[in-house]
Amino acid sequence: MTEQHETPPTGVSKALQKDIPQATVARLATYLRVLAVLADDAVAIVSSEELAVAAGVGSAKLRKDLSFLGPNGVRGVGYDVIKLRDRIEDVLGLSEGHRVVLVGAGHLGRALVGYGGFRRRGFAMVGLFDNDPAVIGTVVCGLVVRDVAELADAVATLEPTIAVVTVPDTAAQGVCDLLVAAGVQCILSFSALALDAPPSVEVRRVDLAVEMQLLSFERARNAESAAEEAMSAASGAASVVAPELSVMSTPIRRVATIQTADTTSKGAVVQP
Repeated sequence: MTEQHETPPTGVSKALQKDIPQATVARLATYLRVLAVLADDAVAIVSSEELAVAAGVGSAKLRKDLSFLGPNGVRGVGYDVIKLRDRIEDVLGLSEGHRVVLVGAGHLGRALVGYGGFRRRGFAMVGLFDNDPAVIGTVVCGLVVRDVAELADAVATLEPTIAVVTVPDTAAQGVCDLLVAAGVQCILSFSALALDAPPSVEVRRVDLAVEMQLLSFERARNAESAAEEAMSAASGAASVVAPELSVMSTPIRRVATIQTADTTSKGAVVQP
């Protein structure tokens, strides 16, 4: 297919990144996932409508989100899948990839290490740590679990850009302090507790219980809306049927009145 798209600028200015709203950043990650699938399927061009439907957003919102990235497509033609994917990766800071260490080799930690999607999206697991003697020295997906006491030296050697914390809540702050002291500036925590870190350190918290509570709320709200719609529909049907019943009852009452009058008159004639 003939290239019909403007070449997006290379490199990302810090001013551009600061101007992008957090909600837009989250949706850019969703667009990136869709674009990766399209690229794997050898799709060259995608329209804003197609991309919006696949991402689960409105096309107007998608176009507004992509406007933060500069010129990316041609009206009436669409977006070049590869170039838009690369552009979003550049804006999200993924173009050079990330090295990730994980602290907490329990069930959750092992599951995350074994997830192949991270590497496909530019996140390479390079270190796994725990303080359980029964776990230290075991191998998980090619990584030897190391003693958390070695964390500071390991960070200097491995040079991770992101650390993932999957330890019990009681140990989360202590691990966070170790990571901060070692120089890690981006931490993803699965603890339900809010971690205290310097302003220069970015901490993101994933609380699966909260996510399920939000789903529970949405389910309850949808059920309530469905019940209200059902009641409204039933009320509307009743209001349509009621006048018909009143109209039908009128001649019935007339017939009853006529019959009563006729019976009375005949009785008056028969009786002496």
